[in-house]
Amino acid sequence: MNQPLDTAALEQLFLSARTYNGYLDQPVSEQQLHAIWDLLKMGPTSANQMPARLIWCTSDAAKEKLAACAGGTNPDKIRKAPVTVIIGMDLDFHEQLPWLFPHADAKSWFAGDSAAREVSAMRNSTLQGAYFILAARALGLDTGPMSGFDNAAVDAAFFAETPRVRSNFISTLGYGDPSTIFPRSPRPDFAVFNHVA
Repeated sequence: MNQPLDTAALEQLFLSARTYNGYLDQPVSEQQLHAIWDLLKMGPTSANQMPARLIWCTSDAAKEKLAACAGGTNPDKIRKAPVTVIIGMDLDFHEQLPWLFPHADAKSWFAGDSAAREVSAMRNSTLQGAYFILAARALGLDTGPMSGFDNAAVDAAFFAETPRVRSNFISTLGYGDPSTIFPRSPRPDFAVFNHVA
């Protein structure tokens, strides 16, 4: 039977965790990227769709290409981060369902219905992006998720060979520099946005 996590774990995953705008000069290894994937892939998606397709920009060339697609202060954040991840979504994820969800003919649920696939790909790749954030935090890393970029430009630059994969959002990754965070924005009490029926 599961037990509640201790306070230190809750602090690391949620209570003290922040979105970072800059990182310490400390590298992130490819082994760490694999470890993040090995955690995030365990998070639930509808019928185990797993539509997220990740591109880990670690080289200067890849980060520069991605920075060219971003706006505001995001290009500099991308260039300076040890890694920036593109969380993409496969709109033809249903092609993988025969082996990812062998319990039923789940592929037939989406065949011929591109609108349903797009909604499901967005929903479930976003879930996987959230699992990425929590997995990174669980492994002692920090993230800076962002949406200030040109999706079409990112798709053309990184997914041209897989045109059924589209970008959802991006996130920097590394060891966060505490001097780059803003004061925490409001987090409402339960009664503000919740109702128990």
